[in-house]
Amino acid sequence: MRFQVVSDPRARSAARRGLTRAAARGRTATISALAAAACGLVITGCGSQGSPGAASSATSSTATGSSSTASVDACATSQLKISLIDTGALAGQAGGYLKFTNDSRTSCRMSDWPAVVGLTAAGQATALRNLPSTMFGAWHYTSPPPVVTLRPGDAAYAVVAADDHPAGSSTRCPAPYVRLRVSPPGDSASVTISAWLSGARSYLPSCSSAKGSPTAGTSTITTLSSLPH
Repeated sequence: MRFQVVSDPRARSAARRGLTRAAARGRTATISALAAAACGLVITGCGSQGSPGAASSATSSTATGSSSTASVDACATSQLKISLIDTGALAGQAGGYLKFTNDSRTSCRMSDWPAVVGLTAAGQATALRNLPSTMFGAWHYTSPPPVVTLRPGDAAYAVVAADDHPAGSSTRCPAPYVRLRVSPPGDSASVTISAWLSGARSYLPSCSSAKGSPTAGTSTITTLSSLPH
């Protein structure tokens, strides 16, 4: 018996297409396997393409926190409740602590000297000087002055003090200051408070030095923890 081979072009074409698809599948499988192996060796180069967004978010969060701290404004008079506390007399000086309480709903910052004017009962006004140090409160100036950030309800302080004895040939001091006109650093608005020193049982003295200059003055803004109380 003889078998006759029939040569059909369409059959040969279909066979070639099948072989071609099989070869392509083989190459794809090989490339996928190689890519998986590469990812296993270099883990940071594969499968982490979504991470730059996360890193950027963390950096943005940190930057936002820094800018928030830096954007705290100086305390305005309208934000503050100002009072005179811890009054008394010590080592030839009488005075007390000016207390600046943040009475607002937002944080603010204070630094440097407040502006304080002493007023007598007759209405005479004298600007209190910037003191380099005080016996009352045992305060000494250091450069640069501290920056005190006040959250709502927090307070900063400044010593206000004056010599309480006449100097040189004087036998008595001029009329004392009965009121103080106070402005926080950097703000021209002010509030007026009593200059009565209950701990010394007197108003803030207006005594002068041996050279004739007023001795009453203030410290820079500071924290209560830096002052004896």
